[in-house]
Amino acid sequence: MQRSGWLFQKGNSYFVSFLKKSFSVVASDKLQISDQCKKSSTSCLFDIVCLNLRVDMKTAVNIDLNLIKEHEIKDSFSISFLKDYVPVGITRLNYHRVLLVTNGNGEVMIDNESYPISGNEIFLLSKGQLFSFHTDKFVKGYTLSFGDSFWERSPASASNCKAVLFNNVTSHQHIPVSEKEINNLLPIFDMMHQEYVMEEYINKPDAIAAYLKVTMIKIANLKDALREGAYDKQENQLYRKFMELVIKQFPSNRSVETYAEMLGLTPRRLSDVCRKCGGQGAKEIIDGQLLAEAKRFLQFTSKPVKEIAYNLNFSTPEQFSHYFKRMASVSPDSYRSIFVNIGM
Repeated sequence: MQRSGWLFQKGNSYFVSFLKKSFSVVASDKLQISDQCKKSSTSCLFDIVCLNLRVDMKTAVNIDLNLIKEHEIKDSFSISFLKDYVPVGITRLNYHRVLLVTNGNGEVMIDNESYPISGNEIFLLSKGQLFSFHTDKFVKGYTLSFGDSFWERSPASASNCKAVLFNNVTSHQHIPVSEKEINNLLPIFDMMHQEYVMEEYINKPDAIAAYLKVTMIKIANLKDALREGAYDKQENQLYRKFMELVIKQFPSNRSVETYAEMLGLTPRRLSDVCRKCGGQGAKEIIDGQLLAEAKRFLQFTSKPVKEIAYNLNFSTPEQFSHYFKRMASVSPDSYRSIFVNIGM
């Protein structure tokens, strides 16, 4: 039997993860990995060049691990040095996350996209996304996580910046920054970290929230497109409210008309606002959220297509399959086979 999946390397040991079967092995005749795949990175999502990964499935028959769920964070906020971060496999995030990387190498995997680490860059991840971080060498910078409940401590004037950055995060998941911009951001992260590790006092969360507000404003102003979206114009307020509604309701509500009615707009006006502020029409944004969630289910869970269809509120599996094929140009089973390749 031959499969493809995720490979993580640490020394001479490899960690292989398929849909729900994950196990550790030591490189031997049970695990042959193509030289091309070995050289590509310390971790990879196997594709055609790596299909000679062969595993004795007897090794894994009694092991069944699900995706790792991000552990609960005290007060819904944390910040730490990247050098102290311990990779734990593929994690579904329960909090928004900012990775500030000053230098190093390795790879960040976000959903089904791979981003090589080179330094002087920021990665933005929204709660619900799938994330893994792999490096075999020293990486410098910060990893910052926060929940919506903690963000509510920040002044309302910063709400647009957070919305612009995280409500449609896939449009700016990776932001390369200059040396000057990194040097402007680092002191803020340094002070925020110092505050975080300080002994508790009554207004400590409010002080950290103030640093977080400044961080969001600074990041939102790094690029022209983000800077324009951060201003508190009426259209940006409407766009922010729409994105917040979509993120909460997209599995059950896929109607542009319904969202428009909630916001007191015509469907055409809502789509115009979305194109101006986000570069996509309202229907495209809804479909993008739905398709991304469907891909996560197919790629990282063993749920049958029928169950995924009902989880995403499709009337029938056939309706879901037709929708997915129209959006992704491939059937759900074919998409999953790209990552599983059972029996090839």
